[in-house]
Amino acid sequence: MIPLCHLDDLPDGGARGLEVASEPYKVILVRQGDRVHGWRDLCPHYAGGIGLAWKRDAYLNGDRTHIACHAHGAWFEIDTGVCVQGPCIGKHLSRVSLAIDEKGVVHLARTPREERK
Repeated sequence: MIPLCHLDDLPDGGARGLEVASEPYKVILVRQGDRVHGWRDLCPHYAGGIGLAWKRDAYLNGDRTHIACHAHGAWFEIDTGVCVQGPCIGKHLSRVSLAIDEKGVVHLARTPREERK
């Protein structure tokens, strides 16, 4: 497991993009209460992959109800990653496996490379 951050470093209703040394892209974490959702920072609309944020940690729409791709205008459900608005409706973000330990540290349970195997 790879430690990413402490739960307290992720505001409730907020999102952060974190670098993972073994991967060429960031991991997006979105906190909703005690739940944290993890996604690859790659929009499915663009075949080669493009990051979603327009500036550091700006992953959510204005109402903080969806993950937004600011390049394409797509909106994704936070809990499922399914696109509900924009050019990639029905496609989805790629989930990453997370675990939160007893000390509140959020870990990448498996690297995205391991998940693709």
